[in-house]
Amino acid sequence: MELTVGQIVEGKITGITNFGVFVDLGEGKSGLVHISEVARSYVSDIKEFVKVGDAVKMKVLSIGEDGKISLSIKRALEPEAPAERRERREKRPSQPAKIDSSYTWTPKKNEPASFEEMMNRFKQTSDEKFSDLKRKNPEAKRSKRGSVK
Repeated sequence: MELTVGQIVEGKITGITNFGVFVDLGEGKSGLVHISEVARSYVSDIKEFVKVGDAVKMKVLSIGEDGKISLSIKRALEPEAPAERRERREKRPSQPAKIDSSYTWTPKKNEPASFEEMMNRFKQTSDEKFSDLKRKNPEAKRSKRGSVK
């Protein structure tokens, strides 16, 4: 059987790793389904979706010059019907989380309470950093404004 990109094929899972699934396509050919191509949802553990020995349908994504075959299980699945998508969306909680009205915000100990305090703190740290730079760099001490070249 000659494989082409885009073709839907069936194979048997021969191995599972943390990055994907190895599949025997028959006639001495094998391929890899990357973890991102196993299911439409997020896959943290491949073993929750497939197991060794499962027969699965896959779509051929690419065939490398070295013979490596890249496959996708999720792209071989029937397209999801709009009604199914709508149902899945409706299952999500649509109401925002309830806010505890008894909670009152209080600033942290080191957090200034007013804009003026924040500006004073900024100016102070800025002046400290600038003086540190002057101490470390002797060239910065000299004024170059008055020199004419």
